[in-house]
Amino acid sequence: QVKLVESGGGSVQAGGSLRLSCVVSGVRYSSYCVGWFRQAPGKEREGVAAIYTSDSSTYYTDSVKGRFAISRDNAKNTLYLQMNSLKPEDTAMYYCAAGGPGGAVCSGGWRQQTTFTYWGQGTQVTVSS
Repeated sequence: QVKLVESGGGSVQAGGSLRLSCVVSGVRYSSYCVGWFRQAPGKEREGVAAIYTSDSSTYYTDSVKGRFAISRDNAKNTLYLQMNSLKPEDTAMYYCAAGGPGGAVCSGGWRQQTTFTYWGQGTQVTVSS
């Protein structure tokens, strides 16, 4: 069974940094789309970043571009989200998600929750002023 476990969330002051990790287990193929979503209270779940595991193509929502970086370590089956220059509006529950194989899935559907089949439990990020 596919399982995703996030960690690394916490509280940080504006301008600070956090690095989220997501350990992915049970996936039987090496090429798939994996990404991060976030959801604040009263807000819709938003796609933050994604990466295609085969060619390392990355995708970011405009609000985090230049501040966040998604990466992976295939040997450790771990996904990362490095978050720098954090802002209060980044405060949310962050979720790791994984989908099926195919580069087009990431390039065309990384913003859509329906692209991703498996989800982690979430890790809270709180940014204070």
